[in-house]
Amino acid sequence: MKKVILTILLALVLWVPVPTMAAVNIDIGISLPVPIVFASPPDVIVIPDTNNVYVVPDIDAELFFWNGWWWRPWEGNWYRSQYYNRGWNYYNSVPRFYFDVDPGWRTYYSTGNWSGHRWNQQRISNAQLRQNWKGWNNTKHWERQKSWGVQNYRPRPAQQRQELRAQRQVQYKQRPEVRQPQQQKPVVQQQRPVVQQQQQQQQQRQQQQQQQQRQEQRPQVQQPERQQPQHGQQQREETQRENAHQERSHDNNGRGDSEHGRGNSDHGRGDSDRGRGNSDHGR
Repeated sequence: MKKVILTILLALVLWVPVPTMAAVNIDIGISLPVPIVFASPPDVIVIPDTNNVYVVPDIDAELFFWNGWWWRPWEGNWYRSQYYNRGWNYYNSVPRFYFDVDPGWRTYYSTGNWSGHRWNQQRISNAQLRQNWKGWNNTKHWERQKSWGVQNYRPRPAQQRQELRAQRQVQYKQRPEVRQPQQQKPVVQQQRPVVQQQQQQQQQRQQQQQQQQRQEQRPQVQQPERQQPQHGQQQREETQRENAHQERSHDNNGRGDSEHGRGNSDHGRGDSDRGRGNSDHGR
């Protein structure tokens, strides 16, 4: 009965999916962003000097569209979703497109001027974005054909863009809302070894239970093996006794026959002596 109960408990422990436990631990302490309410699907504009990064310009929050996802920062963390107003999931790093975005894009948008060039922003509806964003990515539509709507504008050289990315990374880390979560993130990441420790403890318990079951089964299996040599030894001892008894009986029979033969020999000698006596008497 105890074995059955242990087996059921072990099955229940193994049935709980480990990835689920890990996901719960990792999400502890991370809040989801406040929803942004839109009366209708928002329009976007493409940001110059980026790889097809779109932004919703008419709201206070930063809401981007890039590579098929909606992205937004919130309290020093990043989130993404397939929808612009719901379904946000925590993203564990800064998306790589963000450091191509000029921090002054809002000022350039309000003045209609991008780095000293007139910027004719083209508003893109949500339906157009969903329908065409893949094709625009593949053909580099905004960079090559329209230069993101900036008149007489030439894209920055690759080296200059890399230098700007490095500068923006440093500036981004200095933001107050970013610096504070960075001190808290290791606390969240330290929860992963807890899950690993739980897994190791479960494995150790399983090994101990298996060893106990093996120890309980060993006497039942080995006991007949120990009795077999004793049974065979008893048979051999009985056989030796029977052989010794037969040998003794044979020796006794042999002695009797020998004595009987001697008796007959003596009897024959007596008859011979008698015959001699009769012969002498006749003489």
